[in-house]
Amino acid sequence: MAMAPTVKVVLGSVAFAIFWVLAVFPSVPFLPVGRTAGSLLGAMLMVVFRVLTPDQAFAAIDLPILGLLFGTMVVSAYLERADMFEYLGKLLSWKSKGARDLLCRVSVISAISSALFTNDTSCVVLTEFILKITRQHNLPPHPFLLALASSANIGSSATPIGNPQNLVIAVQSKIAFGSFVFGILPAMLVGVVVNILILMCMYWKLLSSAQKDEEDATAEVVADGDVISHRFSPATMSHLTSLNSQEWNSRLESVSMQSSPRMNGQVNHVETLRNQINSTENETHSDSSGVYESARNSSASKEITNDSSSQKRDETVSSMRIESMDRLGDLSSMQLSSGDFATKWKRMLWKSCVYLVTIGMLIAFFLGLNMSWTALTAALALVVLDFKDAQPCLEKVSYSLLIFFCGMFITVDGFNKTGIPSALWDFMEPYARIDHTAGIVILALVILVLSNVASNVPTVLLLGGRVAVSAGAISAADEKKAWLILAWVSTVAGNLSLLGSAANLIVCEQALRAPHFGYNLSFWKHLKFGVPSTIIITSIGLALIR
Repeated sequence: MAMAPTVKVVLGSVAFAIFWVLAVFPSVPFLPVGRTAGSLLGAMLMVVFRVLTPDQAFAAIDLPILGLLFGTMVVSAYLERADMFEYLGKLLSWKSKGARDLLCRVSVISAISSALFTNDTSCVVLTEFILKITRQHNLPPHPFLLALASSANIGSSATPIGNPQNLVIAVQSKIAFGSFVFGILPAMLVGVVVNILILMCMYWKLLSSAQKDEEDATAEVVADGDVISHRFSPATMSHLTSLNSQEWNSRLESVSMQSSPRMNGQVNHVETLRNQINSTENETHSDSSGVYESARNSSASKEITNDSSSQKRDETVSSMRIESMDRLGDLSSMQLSSGDFATKWKRMLWKSCVYLVTIGMLIAFFLGLNMSWTALTAALALVVLDFKDAQPCLEKVSYSLLIFFCGMFITVDGFNKTGIPSALWDFMEPYARIDHTAGIVILALVILVLSNVASNVPTVLLLGGRVAVSAGAISAADEKKAWLILAWVSTVAGNLSLLGSAANLIVCEQALRAPHFGYNLSFWKHLKFGVPSTIIITSIGLALIR
């Protein structure tokens, strides 16, 4: 592609530079508007500077990618409601055998969950679980946080739905879901193992010297929604004989209010018990008054006899009260337990439907169906099956990320129109051909540097088509391999520094803001681990991608 006129090149470069600065450093002092607003600003400047026409700007927005991203986020929201990530968190501490075992579990669970539910989602929900476990076992948090973030990035490379750049590659390359997975899966599996070994080597002494809790911590690690509140029933309460009739009536009303509406057939029985208690009390009062009058007119010996008979009556009435309330308590307990059983059964049925729909979505991906429409169909199926207002789940969708993508599509397309990316690729192409080892290494270095300088998704948008065309000129197999190399390197490159991946930033922010477990994962701690890990794992993966 030839270079555009000088004015267009300059203005397009300025708009892209503003977008890049705000995307990489969203809180710059002179314009702290954030990534989403920076993306829209770059897109708007491309149109204002006439680098793109309004029609070209709208055409640059890739709707299939947005649909796939939206659908997967909705499915992830329902999976979170179905306690999927809570179960994953509990697996971290189930029969744990020490710090090194826990480190391996964090890495494996993070990699698998990221491949299926995106790396960002996994990091959001697992960070606090890991902080809780490390504090309970008196372990240093940062090796486990590094394991979470790095394994999430490595694991997400294995599927088209693992991260945003893979979504772009899957849609643009039209590689089948199964072919994509089997092409990168060997590199991902070896990469996770190598990443664990690097963490073990770097933090072996630290993990060995840390105090370990020998008891099973499964019961200690509970999510926010796992606290079980104890419910008292009237049958278990003491001091029943000291309550007056008004208190009994109020107690009966509260019990009947707590009963399920489906138990209306038992209301008459509750009223019968109430009437029995009231009639018993009336009889007691009348009997007591009669005894009192006769006692005043009788001798002292009769007073003793009547007093003893009155005492027996009171004991009889008290025993009748206790028996009646025991019966009522048993009835209410049966009603509440049956209601709880029905609620739990419905909950289990709904969760099973969520998991089945998700599995069906993954199977449809493997069968080669359109990924965007498949994800949207799965999301809408979950909305319908929930049979509730979908707003709470739809509010969990990151609409700011969708808007960011829209602005980024327009901005990157405008920058491509300047001709600068094509000129740079024309210079690099003779040295970055994938039909020999040196070319693969140079291509990987270019992707690695650009992914950390310009972020991985813009890098994929800038280089994807050009790398594919260059490799396609060699063979169709090389074209597919070029796309997979782009997916692998741009994803693993996120482990290089704390700013290299959104997953890294999520772990850092979540750890810092976690209540009672806050921890600051510094830039240098991440860089010390990230540089050797990224270089070694990227190199090994390049040899395994087919």
